[in-house]
Amino acid sequence: MDEFRSEGGKKAAKIAIITNCILTILNIAVGIFSGSYALVSEGAHTLSDVATSIIAYLGFVVGQKPADENHPIGHGRAEAISGLVIVVFLALISYEIITGAIDKILHPSLITIPDTYAAIMAVVGILVNLKISDYIISIGKEINSPAIVADGKHQKTDIFSSVAVLVGVVVSNMGYPILDPIIGLVIGCLIIKTGYEIAKENIDNIMGKLPSEELITEIRDIANEAAKTNTAHDIKIDYLGSYAIVTLHIELDGNMSLNESHKIAHAVQESIVDEIPIVKSAVVHTCPIGLKYDHKQEIDK
Repeated sequence: MDEFRSEGGKKAAKIAIITNCILTILNIAVGIFSGSYALVSEGAHTLSDVATSIIAYLGFVVGQKPADENHPIGHGRAEAISGLVIVVFLALISYEIITGAIDKILHPSLITIPDTYAAIMAVVGILVNLKISDYIISIGKEINSPAIVADGKHQKTDIFSSVAVLVGVVVSNMGYPILDPIIGLVIGCLIIKTGYEIAKENIDNIMGKLPSEELITEIRDIANEAAKTNTAHDIKIDYLGSYAIVTLHIELDGNMSLNESHKIAHAVQESIVDEIPIVKSAVVHTCPIGLKYDHKQEIDK
């Protein structure tokens, strides 16, 4: 599984970096040649894609590192942290694009009417980004990598901005050149929106937000089946980016020997880890049937 994730992460990173390097050069060159500020802005956006793809991959690599003495539950949160670093880059790029667009809107003499080459480049951008972003997101979901998924979602905003560039070129040539920097402004705002969504998703990940209620139900069912009981409860999930760690309680006969309860607890742990791919380890606490106590109470009380 680790080798599969590693190969998937490398493939996503290579495709993203190579594709965006080509798009960056083409967008900026065609944007300058055709006189389209919106297309130059899009070039700056795709340049940020190169940086964020590298950051996403670095986060992925660190997250793959096994547990050690200082990180006993692994390095999984590195992927979510790299997602937040991507947000910083998005904020910087959006600031540059928005301030440049506002300057042109306030000083219309700086505006030039883009030619048809800008429209052709915008269409190319739409088609390439649609294919590449969907592919990267699918790889990220397949290998359960928040960093790769965040990078794919970031790149998907290029589709909308390329559409905006295309519309801007057409309308500018109809006698409304002011629309070109306005489209640049819209692109900047789209980047901010994407940054917010990525930040929220990765902060939720770091804060340990529950992936889904369905996962709790699945863990409970597997635990009950393995223990041959119906008493699994107090299930808690610590979500660490690409994997999770689970703790739960099961009730067993109070007269059962320690050896027997130990075997059942380990059977439950092994079943959960074997049957749920994102669960890296599980800890099962056994307690006598009918014992009532507050699960929120601190252990030493």
